[in-house]
Amino acid sequence: MAYKDLREFIDLLDRRGELRRISTPVDCSLEITEITDRVCKKYGPALLFENVIGHDTPVLTNAFGSAQRMAWALGAENLENIAAEIRTFLKVPFSALSSKLEMLKLMPLGKRLVDCFPRQVNNGPCKEVILKGEAVDLGKIPVLKCWPGDGGPFITLPLVFTKNPQTGKRNAGMYRLQVFDRNTTGMHWHLHHNGAENFRDHKALGRKIEVAVALGGDPALAYAATAPLPRDMDEMVFAGFLRKAPVNLVKCETVDLEVPADAEYILEGYVDPEELRLEGPFGDHTGYYSQAARYPVFHVTCITHRKNPVYPATIVGKPPMEDCYLGKATERLFLPLLQLHLPEIVDLNLPLEGVFHNCAIISIKKAYPAHAKKIMNAVWGMGQMMFTKMVIIVDEHVDVHDLSEVWWRVYNNIDAARDVVIMEGPLDALDHASPYAHFGAKMGIDATRAWRSEGYTRAWPEEITMSEEIKRRVDEKWEGLGIG
Repeated sequence: MAYKDLREFIDLLDRRGELRRISTPVDCSLEITEITDRVCKKYGPALLFENVIGHDTPVLTNAFGSAQRMAWALGAENLENIAAEIRTFLKVPFSALSSKLEMLKLMPLGKRLVDCFPRQVNNGPCKEVILKGEAVDLGKIPVLKCWPGDGGPFITLPLVFTKNPQTGKRNAGMYRLQVFDRNTTGMHWHLHHNGAENFRDHKALGRKIEVAVALGGDPALAYAATAPLPRDMDEMVFAGFLRKAPVNLVKCETVDLEVPADAEYILEGYVDPEELRLEGPFGDHTGYYSQAARYPVFHVTCITHRKNPVYPATIVGKPPMEDCYLGKATERLFLPLLQLHLPEIVDLNLPLEGVFHNCAIISIKKAYPAHAKKIMNAVWGMGQMMFTKMVIIVDEHVDVHDLSEVWWRVYNNIDAARDVVIMEGPLDALDHASPYAHFGAKMGIDATRAWRSEGYTRAWPEEITMSEEIKRRVDEKWEGLGIG
């Protein structure tokens, strides 16, 4: 199911009892964060603040803040349903994806694939109000200052659109924007991400890079901007796949970019590759402040928005927070792609406490000595999984989502000299523990049952289990025991 815009999703949450409308006056500096944080920690509902002090615009937070709301955001009742669709598409011959004509031959899958591609429209609700020149004022948007130590207010749920100067291919990523003044923000392009590549390519040519930022729209767009897609895959095509309908795109007013026509706000402008400014600190999804550093500056030359817009925001901090469920969606939706390359993988868990990139727990069908070590190295070589600081491998029968069982296996099964691997490599820009920025050590733990062919010379002990006969007899007596 595709949502026409953010408002349709808000209405659905309201009907299903997953939204609280707050009419009490609240401040967008710190107060909304404190309220949202308390609700996140209690696994509570989405919040629509309808009376923000000094602003006419309501603020939406925690819209994705549960597994169920995250599934609804992507038009499904369960993320596993989407993962099953992805598995089906992965069986399509790659050659058939070369043209719309070839895809249409794969009916009904082909039509679904064609419908993934965005559609250009002449106008859209995002242009109901157009502001240029002196009328541009970011201060009129209720941008949140999230935490006391933040360097200022930050736009936290932006879809940042750029194009590569050589290929013309579009990128839509989610990069925070610190509001400096009425018409400039920071542009937090991480070193390893595609937005930063486009920035560097423009810099090499001595050109300014045109940028457009969309706020709001079908929530599938926001997820697509966070997804770890291959370098040249268009996030708007992926969003079309998720929503089972093409994304309507409209040309910007002042830059040569296309943006979602049903967004709440569009910010247009440019980044000068030679201009850097101190950005941060920022209370980040690691639960710690990321340090201030020099980043590019986004100059806003035009703001367009809907009449009576809604401002979408997310609060990040110590888990559990809303962004954790974006990470869990990635875990479920990209497991099929991981299994395409590594079919021995059974399941994957990215724990909330690992904040996306610090821990991956993987179960495998172990087939040969050092198989777990092969998986560790393969994972560290796959896209954004290169940032994973700890990879834990367990046997196929282990439930990777039962952390009590996982830690029991780790604590009891490993010999540190044999089963712990330390590897150096790239780390996420937000990692604060490594001695160097963007680079440090990662650990792999093989918690599978050790084999003789791996140097284990003793007999592996049997796990303690009750006999099936006794289990059956106790089942028959259970109700009469009065235990509950």
